[in-house]
Amino acid sequence: MTQAILTDLDGVLRIWPPDIQKEAAKEAGLPEGAISKAAFSNDLLFPAITGQTSDEQWRQQVMERLHKDFPDANAEQAVKRWSLSPGELDIEILELLRTCRKKVPIVLITNATSRLSSDLQRLGIQDEFDHIVNSSEEGHMKPSTEIYSTALRTTGVSAKQAFFVDDNADNVTAAVKMGITGHVYAGVNPFRQELNRLGLL
Repeated sequence: MTQAILTDLDGVLRIWPPDIQKEAAKEAGLPEGAISKAAFSNDLLFPAITGQTSDEQWRQQVMERLHKDFPDANAEQAVKRWSLSPGELDIEILELLRTCRKKVPIVLITNATSRLSSDLQRLGIQDEFDHIVNSSEEGHMKPSTEIYSTALRTTGVSAKQAFFVDDNADNVTAAVKMGITGHVYAGVNPFRQELNRLGLL
Protein backbone atom coordinates (compact mmCIF):
# COMPACT_ATOMS: atom_id res chain seq x y z
CA MET A 1 0.00 0.00 0.00
CA THR A 2 1.32 3.44 -0.96
CA GLN A 3 2.20 5.51 2.09
CA ALA A 4 3.97 8.50 0.51
CA ILE A 5 4.10 10.39 -2.77
CA LEU A 6 7.43 11.66 -4.03
CA THR A 7 6.89 14.32 -6.67
CA ASP A 8 9.12 16.18 -9.06
CA LEU A 9 8.72 19.94 -9.44
CA ASP A 10 9.67 21.11 -12.94
CA GLY A 11 7.67 19.53 -15.71
CA VAL A 12 5.06 18.23 -13.28
CA LEU A 13 3.94 20.87 -10.80
CA ARG A 14 5.85 23.85 -12.17
CA ILE A 15 5.73 24.96 -15.80
CA TRP A 16 8.27 27.17 -17.54
CA PRO A 17 6.51 29.01 -20.40
CA PRO A 18 8.92 29.18 -23.37
CA ASP A 19 8.12 32.86 -23.85
CA ILE A 20 10.14 33.74 -20.74
CA GLN A 21 13.46 32.84 -22.33
CA LYS A 22 12.35 33.78 -25.83
CA GLU A 23 11.46 37.35 -24.86
CA ALA A 24 14.55 37.78 -22.67
CA ALA A 25 16.79 36.69 -25.55
CA LYS A 26 15.02 38.87 -28.10
CA GLU A 27 15.18 42.00 -25.95
CA ALA A 28 18.89 41.49 -25.32
CA GLY A 29 19.82 40.76 -28.91
CA LEU A 30 20.50 37.06 -28.38
CA PRO A 31 19.48 34.26 -30.74
CA GLU A 32 16.53 32.14 -29.60
CA GLY A 33 17.68 29.24 -27.43
CA ALA A 34 20.97 30.87 -26.42
CA ILE A 35 20.02 31.30 -22.76
CA SER A 36 18.87 27.71 -22.40
CA LYS A 37 21.97 26.36 -24.14
CA ALA A 38 24.25 28.22 -21.75
CA ALA A 39 22.24 27.76 -18.56
CA PHE A 40 21.64 24.04 -18.96
CA SER A 41 25.05 23.05 -20.24
CA ASN A 42 26.35 20.27 -18.00
CA ASP A 43 29.47 22.11 -16.86
CA LEU A 44 27.42 25.02 -15.49
CA LEU A 45 24.21 23.34 -14.39
CA PHE A 46 25.50 20.27 -12.55
CA PRO A 47 27.58 22.22 -9.99
CA ALA A 48 24.57 24.45 -9.33
CA ILE A 49 22.14 21.61 -8.68
CA THR A 50 24.56 19.64 -6.53
CA GLY A 51 25.44 22.56 -4.26
CA GLN A 52 28.94 23.21 -5.53
CA THR A 53 27.93 26.68 -6.71
CA SER A 54 25.08 28.92 -5.57
CA ASP A 55 22.21 30.02 -7.76
CA GLU A 56 23.72 33.50 -7.92
CA GLN A 57 27.09 32.12 -9.05
CA TRP A 58 25.38 29.95 -11.67
CA ARG A 59 23.50 32.87 -13.16
CA GLN A 60 26.69 34.95 -13.16
CA GLN A 61 28.45 32.17 -15.06
CA VAL A 62 25.59 31.99 -17.55
CA MET A 63 25.90 35.73 -18.12
CA GLU A 64 29.66 35.46 -18.64
CA ARG A 65 29.26 32.65 -21.15
CA LEU A 66 26.62 34.55 -23.09
CA HIS A 67 28.82 37.62 -23.13
CA LYS A 68 31.72 35.57 -24.43
CA ASP A 69 29.67 33.84 -27.12
CA PHE A 70 27.66 36.92 -28.12
CA PRO A 71 29.73 40.02 -27.30
CA ASP A 72 27.36 42.36 -29.15
CA ALA A 73 24.33 41.29 -27.10
CA ASN A 74 23.35 42.52 -23.64
CA ALA A 75 24.02 39.35 -21.67
CA GLU A 76 23.47 41.02 -18.30
CA GLN A 77 20.01 42.21 -19.33
CA ALA A 78 19.15 38.79 -20.74
CA VAL A 79 19.98 36.93 -17.53
CA LYS A 80 18.28 39.53 -15.37
CA ARG A 81 15.09 39.34 -17.44
CA TRP A 82 15.15 35.53 -17.56
CA SER A 83 15.74 35.30 -13.81
CA LEU A 84 12.70 37.39 -12.86
CA SER A 85 10.12 34.62 -13.15
CA PRO A 86 9.69 31.75 -10.65
CA GLY A 87 7.73 29.86 -13.30
CA GLU A 88 4.04 29.02 -13.20
CA LEU A 89 2.00 26.40 -11.35
CA ASP A 90 -0.14 23.70 -12.89
CA ILE A 91 -3.16 24.23 -10.67
CA GLU A 92 -4.74 20.89 -11.61
CA ILE A 93 -1.67 19.01 -10.40
CA LEU A 94 -1.55 21.07 -7.23
CA GLU A 95 -5.18 20.23 -6.46
CA LEU A 96 -4.54 16.52 -7.07
CA LEU A 97 -1.60 16.56 -4.67
CA ARG A 98 -3.64 18.45 -2.09
CA THR A 99 -6.31 15.76 -2.28
CA CYS A 100 -3.73 12.99 -1.93
CA ARG A 101 -2.13 14.75 1.02
CA LYS A 102 -5.26 14.06 3.05
CA LYS A 103 -4.21 10.39 2.93
CA VAL A 104 -0.41 10.34 2.59
CA PRO A 105 2.53 12.73 2.98
CA ILE A 106 3.74 14.59 -0.11
CA VAL A 107 7.50 14.85 -0.60
CA LEU A 108 9.06 17.22 -3.12
CA ILE A 109 12.20 15.71 -4.63
CA THR A 110 13.82 18.00 -7.15
CA ASN A 111 17.06 18.82 -8.92
CA ALA A 112 17.19 22.50 -8.01
CA THR A 113 19.55 25.32 -7.20
CA SER A 114 19.84 27.22 -3.94
CA ARG A 115 16.98 29.45 -5.14
CA LEU A 116 14.38 26.72 -4.57
CA SER A 117 13.10 28.01 -1.24
CA SER A 118 12.62 31.50 -2.65
CA ASP A 119 10.82 30.16 -5.72
CA LEU A 120 8.46 28.04 -3.63
CA GLN A 121 7.60 31.07 -1.52
CA ARG A 122 6.96 33.22 -4.58
CA LEU A 123 4.75 30.51 -6.04
CA GLY A 124 2.92 30.22 -2.71
CA ILE A 125 3.52 26.48 -2.32
CA GLN A 126 6.19 26.40 0.39
CA ASP A 127 3.71 24.75 2.78
CA GLU A 128 2.24 22.25 0.31
CA PHE A 129 4.81 19.54 1.12
CA ASP A 130 5.54 17.46 4.19
CA HIS A 131 9.22 17.24 3.23
CA ILE A 132 11.44 18.90 0.62
CA VAL A 133 14.51 17.16 -0.78
CA ASN A 134 16.61 19.60 -2.80
CA SER A 135 19.57 18.21 -4.75
CA SER A 136 21.68 21.32 -4.14
CA GLU A 137 21.33 20.81 -0.39
CA GLU A 138 21.87 17.05 -0.50
CA GLY A 139 24.83 17.10 -2.89
CA HIS A 140 23.18 14.40 -5.02
CA MET A 141 20.83 14.73 -7.96
CA LYS A 142 18.28 12.51 -9.62
CA PRO A 143 18.72 9.84 -10.88
CA SER A 144 21.34 8.94 -8.26
CA THR A 145 20.10 6.43 -5.69
CA GLU A 146 21.38 8.62 -2.85
CA ILE A 147 18.71 11.29 -3.30
CA TYR A 148 15.88 8.75 -3.41
CA SER A 149 17.26 7.08 -0.30
CA THR A 150 17.30 10.45 1.44
CA ALA A 151 13.66 11.05 0.50
CA LEU A 152 12.60 7.63 1.79
CA ARG A 153 14.60 8.00 5.00
CA THR A 154 13.25 11.49 5.62
CA THR A 155 9.69 10.31 5.11
CA GLY A 156 10.09 7.10 7.06
CA VAL A 157 8.77 4.76 4.39
CA SER A 158 10.27 1.85 2.47
CA ALA A 159 10.78 1.87 -1.29
CA LYS A 160 7.78 -0.43 -1.77
CA GLN A 161 5.58 2.01 0.13
CA ALA A 162 6.49 5.02 -2.05
CA PHE A 163 5.11 6.34 -5.32
CA PHE A 164 7.27 8.64 -7.46
CA VAL A 165 6.23 10.88 -10.35
CA ASP A 166 8.66 12.68 -12.67
CA ASP A 167 8.56 13.84 -16.28
CA ASN A 168 12.05 12.41 -16.86
CA ALA A 169 11.93 8.70 -17.73
CA ASP A 170 15.51 8.10 -16.56
CA ASN A 171 14.67 9.46 -13.12
CA VAL A 172 11.63 7.21 -12.87
CA THR A 173 13.57 4.16 -14.08
CA ALA A 174 16.18 4.70 -11.36
CA ALA A 175 13.48 4.90 -8.69
CA VAL A 176 11.73 1.78 -9.98
CA LYS A 177 15.00 -0.16 -9.79
CA MET A 178 15.04 0.61 -6.08
CA GLY A 179 11.55 -0.84 -5.66
CA ILE A 180 9.62 2.44 -5.78
CA THR A 181 6.42 2.55 -7.83
CA GLY A 182 7.08 5.01 -10.63
CA HIS A 183 5.05 7.06 -13.09
CA VAL A 184 6.46 9.03 -16.01
CA TYR A 185 4.40 12.20 -16.11
CA ALA A 186 2.76 12.78 -19.50
CA GLY A 187 -0.26 14.85 -18.61
CA VAL A 188 -2.88 15.40 -15.93
CA ASN A 189 -5.31 12.66 -16.95
CA PRO A 190 -2.88 9.69 -16.96
CA PHE A 191 -1.51 10.94 -13.64
CA ARG A 192 -4.99 11.14 -12.15
CA GLN A 193 -5.76 7.63 -13.37
CA GLU A 194 -2.60 6.30 -11.71
CA LEU A 195 -3.43 8.02 -8.43
CA ASN A 196 -6.92 6.51 -8.58
CA ARG A 197 -5.47 3.07 -9.28
CA LEU A 198 -3.32 3.37 -6.17
CA GLY A 199 -6.28 4.50 -4.08
CA LEU A 200 -4.74 7.89 -3.35
CA LEU A 201 -7.64 10.07 -4.46
